[in-house]
Amino acid sequence: MTAPVAQARLLRAARGERVDRTPVWFMRQAGRYLPEYRAIRERHSLLEICERPALAAEVTLQPVRRLGVDGAILFADILLPLVPMGLRLEFAKGEGPVIHNPVRTEEGVGRLVAVDVRDALGPVLETVRLVRRDLDPAIPLLGFAGAPFTLACYAVEGGGSRDFLETKRLMLGAPRVFDALLARFATVVGDYLAGQVEAGADAVQVFDTWAGVLSPADYRRHVLPHSRRLFERLSTLGVPRIHFGVGTTTLLEAMREAGGEVIGLDWRIPLDEGWARVGADRAVQGNLDPAALFAPLPELKARVRDVLGRAGGRPGHIFNLGHGILPGTPVENVRAVVDLVHDLSG
Repeated sequence: MTAPVAQARLLRAARGERVDRTPVWFMRQAGRYLPEYRAIRERHSLLEICERPALAAEVTLQPVRRLGVDGAILFADILLPLVPMGLRLEFAKGEGPVIHNPVRTEEGVGRLVAVDVRDALGPVLETVRLVRRDLDPAIPLLGFAGAPFTLACYAVEGGGSRDFLETKRLMLGAPRVFDALLARFATVVGDYLAGQVEAGADAVQVFDTWAGVLSPADYRRHVLPHSRRLFERLSTLGVPRIHFGVGTTTLLEAMREAGGEVIGLDWRIPLDEGWARVGADRAVQGNLDPAALFAPLPELKARVRDVLGRAGGRPGHIFNLGHGILPGTPVENVRAVVDLVHDLSG
């Protein structure tokens, strides 16, 4: 990590240090709302982009050039580690990810392949190297991966779900098998994020997108031990760790226990209340509703001011959405948020 990156306001905020103005970046800031990304997608599938480092690096850099954000987020997909483990992944048009051989038994867990991420996920690591080479030295690059539980949700359900019945059936009916599955994923994700940091990532975010479907008791029994193991592994990498989930208002204290210098807050809880739940000794990230980016500009600006007001200028706030940018989001509104956050907090 070079000195300018080490002093970047996003990384300093992640460490709870005072900064000249609140750093801002957006989950899914590279994606379908950008015309330059759509132009690439007209010629290449999502998996093709991920498999071609030059393309993935270009997509990673596009929003940094256009928006003036304080961080770049690696363009990849959280399900990529499942492929070398033996799961047949397809992105079906109009349906999202589909896994044709879901894992729902002890035998299925036993068939999962041990992964050498530097070989199996080499294109992603090369993307990190290319981005870090071409990115402004003052802008940090964030690596990321799916949390063990969220990967398990996709692997067990065979894709997305509304009720996650198959996942909960395995978790409650065969907890030993479920623990073995999450342990496998924790190992692979730890290796994967370590590889990203070695390749040049300056921070990492762990997406536990579906953790919010669990009760606090089930999270603590079945998920927290594996997430804690992962974050303990990541603590050796020497970079800030961001822990994010959706619908996790009831889980914030447990997520803090699992680990991370920064805890992500979604829009379902006011930022000041969420920060009080997380604890003043941790940084927080969030938490504008992604739908607010479709609002008229006066309403959007009022909501940005509300988030910043609840942060109260305390060190340790990274401005972001409560989840990812939605398709069709007006680019000019995203840029307006970046400028407003910088102007109001500077």
